[in-house]
Amino acid sequence: MKKALVAGAGGFIGSHLVKKLKQEGYWVRGVDIKKCEFSDSAADEFLVLDLRNEDNCRKALTLSAGLFDEVYQLAADMGGMGFIHSAECEIMRNSALININMIYNAASIGIKRYFFSSSACVYRDMDFGEPELKEEDAYPAFPDNEYGWEKLYAERMALAFARKYKMTVRIARFQNCYGPEGTWDGGREKAPAAICRKVAKAKDGGTIEIWGDGTAIRSYTYIDDMIDGIYRLMQSEIDCPVNIGSPEYVSVKELVEAVSLAAGKKVLIKSIDGPVGVQSRNFSNKKIYSLGWKAKFSLREGIKITYDWVKKQVDAAK
Repeated sequence: MKKALVAGAGGFIGSHLVKKLKQEGYWVRGVDIKKCEFSDSAADEFLVLDLRNEDNCRKALTLSAGLFDEVYQLAADMGGMGFIHSAECEIMRNSALININMIYNAASIGIKRYFFSSSACVYRDMDFGEPELKEEDAYPAFPDNEYGWEKLYAERMALAFARKYKMTVRIARFQNCYGPEGTWDGGREKAPAAICRKVAKAKDGGTIEIWGDGTAIRSYTYIDDMIDGIYRLMQSEIDCPVNIGSPEYVSVKELVEAVSLAAGKKVLIKSIDGPVGVQSRNFSNKKIYSLGWKAKFSLREGIKITYDWVKKQVDAAK
């Protein structure tokens, strides 16, 4: 039986990844600064540890006998656009500490296979209609925010340790991931969950607020598709960063329309000032496609599942 460590297992993507690894027959240890928010972890063992502390990283990585076959490093201080723009110092400090401690201690004890979760935020702002950016087009580097700069540095660090310690390192650059059991309120939620919450609370024919004019273009990747991509990449021979994201690009206004359709409501949009981020995204997925990966969920399908789950949370909180 393979043994895997999932750092960040209390978070949205990490908790779903634990379930996938269990389905594949792994023994899994989950680690996070907090337990899973919405359901019990599927991990065989769950440790509550602050991975900014190096001793905690070594504790997380150490088994009573042998080594983990695979380590998945998803732990980070992160959230939606509002959080990313309001907590720059916290993000850069906390995530850098976690990533430095994890890769250093994993390499030091002899871990052979290591996954790092990066982000499409490593890329520059794009104009509407620009040709696709390939992974190597992240250079010359000009990320739109400090979250992206930290991720880019952590990528470089992981690859440097891979070279020195002969580790197999796999790096995925996530595009916006959404789905059930993700943060939906409180300031760290991402756009799909936030809009689902707003529409769930709105009356039919009511008005919801969005940051900016709604023309910003994004790709939103449903959680099951993201997890499938992570697993395929980790088992592959691709040793450079890889984009994982849906090829379906929509504006924020179109995202609101998809949520409204799922809710069976008509809503009006009021634009207000707030952090919008880049104006457009368009990335090549050829590398992940080469592994047989394909997004199975359309935005309409994924948003329907997500909206129904968020609405239950909204109703329960009344």
